[in-house]
Formats: sequence, structure tokens, C-alpha cells
Amino acid sequence: MRSSHQERTGRQTTDPSGRPQYADRVYRSTAGFISGAVLIVLALWLGGDAVIRGNGQTPWLALAALLMAIPLVAAFTVRPAVFAGAERIRIRNPFRTITMPWAAVDRIRSSYSTELFAGGRKFQLWSIPVSVRARKRAIKQTERARSGEEPFGVPGRRRTARPTQPATGGEEVRAWSDRAVAELNELSDQHEVAEGEPRPEPVIRWCYEVIAPAVAGAVLLIVLLTT
Repeated sequence: MRSSHQERTGRQTTDPSGRPQYADRVYRSTAGFISGAVLIVLALWLGGDAVIRGNGQTPWLALAALLMAIPLVAAFTVRPAVFAGAERIRIRNPFRTITMPWAAVDRIRSSYSTELFAGGRKFQLWSIPVSVRARKRAIKQTERARSGEEPFGVPGRRRTARPTQPATGGEEVRAWSDRAVAELNELSDQHEVAEGEPRPEPVIRWCYEVIAPAVAGAVLLIVLLTT
């Protein structure tokens, strides 16, 4: 199973000039999404059992814990995503959503984490995790493709060309996060700011629908534990 994926949502449309326009590319972590969903289901199962069968303060403690934990789990696992459109990028992080036109983006970098730089500010892209192991595996696959070895390193055998292989000849294999960053930078390079024009500013919106219930649950839990 792939740890992350890219998808297109919606259908192809055309702009007033008749040129094709595609729906946003969506980048998110499949492993994070699945693990978050499993944790939420498990929390609802255990918490619901405590609410139904618990005695004394136990049902209230369970409700407070669920109210605090579920928004936080969803924020860090299910919520993160990057939506890359033709004109702008929208970054949905655990507690903030950052939207900006491509002209506002200076560059996107993938080192130990994926970061976007815009006007002297730095924003992390939570939905595009960096895997050092995946990078090392991609480097090995590139070396094997160039040397003609079998995928599992069987020496002394030349493999035949396969159309499904990620690299043939001198083509470089890259980890998913590096490919995603390259695609995003390519979109950004298509929308450079003309000299003399003001650079657009990113629009930041805090995710109060996650913050408010988590804070309320934490306060309620503290009150119940101290009374």
C-alpha cells in the first residue's frame, strides 16, 4: 500500500478562451488517513461503551475525552491535504488552512519536511510527508535501472524493458514526496509575478471547528478530574 497518493477531483472544464482546465490535484497521506479513521472508530467504540455501561463520573469523563481526542486525531490524520489548482494552492494543515495564488509562492522545498516559502514566510505541508527510506529505495531503483540489474539485485542478469517500470535507461526514480514537490514547483513556475507588480499575500484561516471542541473537551476533562 502506498503511503501517500495524488488524485484529481471533479471533471475537466474549459476557460473562456477554450483551453482545457482540470480540477484540483489533491495530495494527501493515505496511511495517515486510514490510521486516523481506524483510531476514530476505535475511540468511538471504547468511549461509547464507557458512556453506556459506565457508572458515576465515568460516562462524563468518556464524553469529555472523546470531545477532546477525536478532533485532534482527525486534525493530524484525516484533515491534512494540499489542493493544487490552475491558479492557486490551498494547504489544509491540522489547525490552519492557507490559500494563495501561485504568484505568491517563492519555492517549495522537500528536505526533512515539505515546506512552502512565500514572501519571507514558511508554511509546512503536513499532507506530503518526507520518507528518508523511500528516498533511499528510489536511489537504489535508479542505480539498478541504469546498471540493468534485476529489481531485487540479482547479479549477472540483464533485465528486459518493461513499460510498467518506474525508470528505464537513465531515467531517475524519485520518492513520492519529491515527485509531488516537483509538480507543485512546476505549477508555481507558470505563474511568475511581473516586475513592478505587488506580490499577492496568502490568506490564512484558523480551523476553529477543530480547535473549539478540542479545547472544550480538555477544559471539561480537567474540571471533572479536579472535582
